[in-house]
Amino acid sequence: MDLRCSWMLCVLCLVLTVQAFTQEGFKEVVLKQLGLSEVPKLHKRDLMDLVIPDHVKNKYMSMLKRQRVKRRALPSLAGILRGIPGHTGEVLYSDTTTRQKLMFDMEGRIPKNSEVTMAELKLFKKPLDGTNLPAKLSHRPVSNARVSVYCVQQQHDGTNRTFLIDSRLVPIRESGWKSFDVTQAVHYWLRNKRQEPMFLEVWIEGEKVGSYASEMARAVRFTSQDPKDKALGKPELVLYTLNLEDYGSPGDCREEAMLEKSTCCRQKHYISFRELPWAQHWILEPAGFQAYRCSGSCLQPPRALRRLGYGQRSCAVAGSSALPIIYLVKRGNHTEIEAAEFPSMIVERCSCVTDG
Repeated sequence: MDLRCSWMLCVLCLVLTVQAFTQEGFKEVVLKQLGLSEVPKLHKRDLMDLVIPDHVKNKYMSMLKRQRVKRRALPSLAGILRGIPGHTGEVLYSDTTTRQKLMFDMEGRIPKNSEVTMAELKLFKKPLDGTNLPAKLSHRPVSNARVSVYCVQQQHDGTNRTFLIDSRLVPIRESGWKSFDVTQAVHYWLRNKRQEPMFLEVWIEGEKVGSYASEMARAVRFTSQDPKDKALGKPELVLYTLNLEDYGSPGDCREEAMLEKSTCCRQKHYISFRELPWAQHWILEPAGFQAYRCSGSCLQPPRALRRLGYGQRSCAVAGSSALPIIYLVKRGNHTEIEAAEFPSMIVERCSCVTDG
């Protein structure tokens, strides 16, 4: 670990182990990692009609999939949700993108004293209708379409804001079930304790830049939530959970233990970029993340050892993982969109360490 990463981990330990999370401490970590002296000063025009370039989106998804926490063993199936009866699941078409809206009623679907370890969106791709394909002419062959899943955040002013959850290439000529990892969207819904349903959008775009790839992508059709859509295989949201009483993750704090000042453990601590005034406009993805923090007490060394120079033992970060983000940056008069990976941002393990 180089000096810069060591410094980052030390600052993060201080930020995440204190009782009250400090915005300034976290802001300092983020700006230092990006090599910025202050939060970018953005104008309204910088934020209008933003489109994340494909190469940035692909880089972000690659980092996200590499850094995703491994799913815990022995999950149980909590339920398969097929949408809200009567919801049409609107499908919108444009020159470059097909957007399909999905809605799932989450209230009461997740058992008490359990944790969602994985959530999977399953979409059934209809058989290809050859009449929808454009004439090939002299274009280079296009075999796939880019399918991305976005979580829709409804704002207080009535507008919507989306953030990217998963993205993959789907063969245009193949039919059948296609799966997407939407665990992050379910965690976001749970964190906000929303009473309304969870809203998702499926975007179908060209694999490559150009009108021919876009036209090929328009031939991709998934079954919708519209009751009038008689095709087999309605969209499904599959939830997997762990019963914390039976399979509680070693080292993670339990609610009852936290009330009794538990021994050193990892406590849930969600950080929402949308609620941080200094971050909400220029950090585009993710909307937030489960950072965790270390909490609890440690067994202290005997008095005899303390006389020999052994210090107090305290609960601290013993292992961490990176957080991929997409953000805006000002370069002169230009605004650019970039992807980066922050090391040591998610606490994976806590342990008791001796001061000094």
